[in-house]
Amino acid sequence: MRAGGSFRQAWLTETLRLREAHWGPLEDGAEVRRVRAQGGGFSQRIIYRAQLLGRREKLNETLRHWSQIARWSLMAMIALAFVTGFGMALGALGDGSRPVNLPLALTAMLGLHALTFVLWLAGLGIKANGGGAGLGRIWLDATRKLARGPDAALAPRALGGLLGRSGALRWSLSAVSHLLWLAALLSLLATMLALLSARRYSFNWETTLLSPDAFVALTHALGWLPARLGFAMPSEAVIRLSDGLTPLPQEALALWSGWLIGCVLIYGIVPRLAAFAASSILAWRGVRRAAVLDTSLPGYASLRPRLMPPSEGIAPDAPEGRNTHAHIAPLPAGTGFQDGPLIVGLELAPDSVWPPSGLGPAVQNAGVIDSRAQRHALLDQLHVRPVPRLLIVCDGYQTPDRGTLAYIAELATYAGETGVSFMAPPSGAHIRESRLETWRGQLEAVGLQAGQIHSALGPALAWLDGVHHEAHDL
Repeated sequence: MRAGGSFRQAWLTETLRLREAHWGPLEDGAEVRRVRAQGGGFSQRIIYRAQLLGRREKLNETLRHWSQIARWSLMAMIALAFVTGFGMALGALGDGSRPVNLPLALTAMLGLHALTFVLWLAGLGIKANGGGAGLGRIWLDATRKLARGPDAALAPRALGGLLGRSGALRWSLSAVSHLLWLAALLSLLATMLALLSARRYSFNWETTLLSPDAFVALTHALGWLPARLGFAMPSEAVIRLSDGLTPLPQEALALWSGWLIGCVLIYGIVPRLAAFAASSILAWRGVRRAAVLDTSLPGYASLRPRLMPPSEGIAPDAPEGRNTHAHIAPLPAGTGFQDGPLIVGLELAPDSVWPPSGLGPAVQNAGVIDSRAQRHALLDQLHVRPVPRLLIVCDGYQTPDRGTLAYIAELATYAGETGVSFMAPPSGAHIRESRLETWRGQLEAVGLQAGQIHSALGPALAWLDGVHHEAHDL
């Protein structure tokens, strides 16, 4: 089954899938509740879950950072291609002090381009992704090495997997390779025009094995297509005179300059431009296919029972008998929150007095949360009805663990304002300041501000009940 979405969403979803496949599923209770409340089809819920977890785990920042590195590395390689094209033209033509050997100059300017282009055409018959796109592979490898971070390696793997399955990887790398060659050839052409306009060059051909007729035939063959497009073609007499033994008139030098420019344009720039356009179109089509989420991939099927829970039947779960009676269970504490402040105790000592004295009449009591079931039940209630102000009371004698801190952070997402306080110690006892400092540091690390953390319960209760007084003051 496949469903559509944007390519960026598909990339983030694939990155999250690879991360969970390597390092295990993430804790996503709050995210799953939000996804189920959002609704939609299975693929839409997978994508929405990935967006929520991507923001929480900063995977979206990883993809953004990787994209920036990819753009900067591509720009650097384009700049290097321009410099290379300038060097190719300068090396082929020289400074004008010596005659330009036409066969050698044309080979220096177009030889490597022609070889790589033929290899790319031959690579089209190879099923391997990116066959023949050497410069595209170099760009991708350079981006992988430059991108740093704990999840940086997942971004290119997810991108390669998406593009590879849709067939877009080959064409994307080919488009990058042709773009770099275009930059080099355009720089070569621009440098040629500048040098031929500013300096006086003489041209000749030299050969030991070949006859003049062979060079005449070669020049006519290479110049036939540029001549059809308006470029000047040296006559047979001019070609035979260009053996380096006879000085050439200015008109002959201009003809050879036009012949060289036409060859670079027709056999260099035009094929690369056509290949770049074709590769870009095919890559774009593949990217559109890659944006369609494939829910049959490993890792997605296990999400279906949680994201798409089956409706529960009401069939009896025990055989009928004389002693089997239905009964109405009382609602648990904290059910049906109203629009008002809420207090909750989190894993308090068994001998703790709850609710604490001094609780305002408008404050709702969610009770003491100890078990996993109670945690999920409270989150479900807050998801349906968030509260404007929430006070979480903890046991300062305990050392804060990651699970408790994560739960406090999750509770805070369902309240307009959140405060954390600690139960008053028994008579004659006191909580060590170092323990409270540990709590403060850990709570601030998960996003709470120093003003939201109360060392004593009295000021915290006054802060919590302040919502009621503010409402009356209005």
